[in-house]
Amino acid sequence: MKKLLSILLFVLLIIGCSKPPYKDPYIVFLGIAQDGGVPHAGCSKSCCDNRWADPKKHLMVSSLGIVDPNSNEVWMIDATPDFPEQFRVLTENNLKKLKGVFLTHAHIGHYTGLMHLGREVMGSKSVPVYAMPKMGKYLRKNGPWSQLVALKNISIKKLKNEKTIELNNRVSLTPFLVPHRDEFSETVGYKIQGPNKSIIFIPDIDKWDKFDKDIVQIVLDNDIAILDGSFYQNGEIPGRDMSEIPHPFIIESIDLMQSISDISDIFFIHLNHTNPALIENSDAQKQILGSGFNIAEFGKMISL
Repeated sequence: MKKLLSILLFVLLIIGCSKPPYKDPYIVFLGIAQDGGVPHAGCSKSCCDNRWADPKKHLMVSSLGIVDPNSNEVWMIDATPDFPEQFRVLTENNLKKLKGVFLTHAHIGHYTGLMHLGREVMGSKSVPVYAMPKMGKYLRKNGPWSQLVALKNISIKKLKNEKTIELNNRVSLTPFLVPHRDEFSETVGYKIQGPNKSIIFIPDIDKWDKFDKDIVQIVLDNDIAILDGSFYQNGEIPGRDMSEIPHPFIIESIDLMQSISDISDIFFIHLNHTNPALIENSDAQKQILGSGFNIAEFGKMISL
């Protein structure tokens, strides 16, 4: 009997001293659409018409989640109009703790979800919101966002161009300025660094030749690139001068980056409702996938 008890105590000691299995942090796509989502308000054209009655065909606005399974911590890049569902998915109904929101800029699809942290909804307590200086000032000085600050629903943390923020001992984020329509704030992309991989996230940018960095070299220097794919090609929005919304067309990005050997690690995100790449088996989708590139998919996870 004493021998049996000794064995049991030994086993319990081993179990008590053993560490939980190591799990890599990862990113997850929480949305892939342009600011207005899909289907798009006011749109009754073929790109949206067959989506309205079928919730399974609705696409949420572009956002990334960062998850560390070991610490049960999560972070979100951009607070979109689809924040309620994206928050639910990311935190698994509060089983994981939201440790912060990182903003890219002040266009409606990228920050307006912050309203759900306010007294009318979640009544959150000092959720860290990371923003560049102009973006932070915009939130502090303009309602209703200023109320979130005054009531301490959010706590604005200042970002600096190309200065790394350590999320924990396994994950870091580095913001970097990109050219875009900066009416109210700067615009940034992010480099996400994990234990094994680095990911570049640029959901919104003007043409690549307006960027003061070489996007091809940036892609080569990192493991994964998630890039602005708002429009497939010119003329996608009839009757509108697309020079007013000068995103890089997907076909331009393909031409620019097709020489990269491992192009399967390039994903297009932030797709406008008019983008034919959203249509299953369309010529555009076949061209993108056939060229070795990817289209972001809601719920897809990529290990860091």
